[in-house]
Amino acid sequence: MWVTAPLLLLFLLLLLLARPWRRGTAPLEPAGRAVLITGCDSGFGHLLALRLHRLGFTVFAGCLCPGGEGARRLQREAGTGRLRVLRLDVTRARDVLAAKELVLSYLPEGGFWGLVNNAGISTFGETGWLPMEKYEKFADVNLLGSIRTTLAFLPLLRKYKGRIVFMSSIIAYFALGNGIYSMTKAAIEKFCDALRLEMKKFGVQVSIIQPGNYARSTKIQPPVSAEEIWNELSEEEKAVYSKEYIQERANFFNSILSEGSTNGNEVVDAMVDALTSPAPKARYMVAKLKEKALVFVCALFPTVVMDFVLSYALSKVKLA
Repeated sequence: MWVTAPLLLLFLLLLLLARPWRRGTAPLEPAGRAVLITGCDSGFGHLLALRLHRLGFTVFAGCLCPGGEGARRLQREAGTGRLRVLRLDVTRARDVLAAKELVLSYLPEGGFWGLVNNAGISTFGETGWLPMEKYEKFADVNLLGSIRTTLAFLPLLRKYKGRIVFMSSIIAYFALGNGIYSMTKAAIEKFCDALRLEMKKFGVQVSIIQPGNYARSTKIQPPVSAEEIWNELSEEEKAVYSKEYIQERANFFNSILSEGSTNGNEVVDAMVDALTSPAPKARYMVAKLKEKALVFVCALFPTVVMDFVLSYALSKVKLA
């Protein structure tokens, strides 16, 4: 035992020393390599599609509404050539299959290099406020949608030893008014952990992006309306929660949204590194210091400590 521990520490030290050398290697050449991105109507997906196009990648930009303003703007900004906008609802197997057929039809000489599972939705509400149908929808988009596209493109990614990038969030570590979103992100992280280890033998790299609060950059979560929440509550929930409580919670959540960063390119930088670095990280946390501190407390301290921190933040909000 006493011999094993120093050897393990030496091995870990060598890994740390080797990593800067590996990351000093020149990034790959984008020309002739294809990348498919989901959720390009707006937000990170939209920004990433344009960035990768400028770098020289062949980009397949999946949009939920290919005729919508976001998709049209994307096509205008990119111009003709290496960027193709396609309809891609990640909850529909036939959309995913059609996307794969399109990619195969226009695959450049360098092959299929990357899949970016970026599509996602968010909402606000305590557990009992949301109907089962909403839980199913969130699981289908944020979790099963990413799995659906991944399974479809795995053969191509193995063939070309490519990259898979998943959009998660620091909310995977804790929940604060949007447990339904947190649930799906925690689940996708575990899926990625298994996939990353399984893909190593094929030379496929898997990375997770963990943004902090970028609500003002992505518009994934618009400001919430206490009146709309109240109107959608069941009679049982209305008997428990007052309108004043819901208004206070909505105000609290909206104040968090208003503090979100507007610089989505910080997250896009991490996504680009995951696709182009010779030694991509398993996880890229792109967040403010106080957000990283919350994750640190959640990961290293007993659950009771994190519960205390979050409960204190909500302590001024009363049921009635």
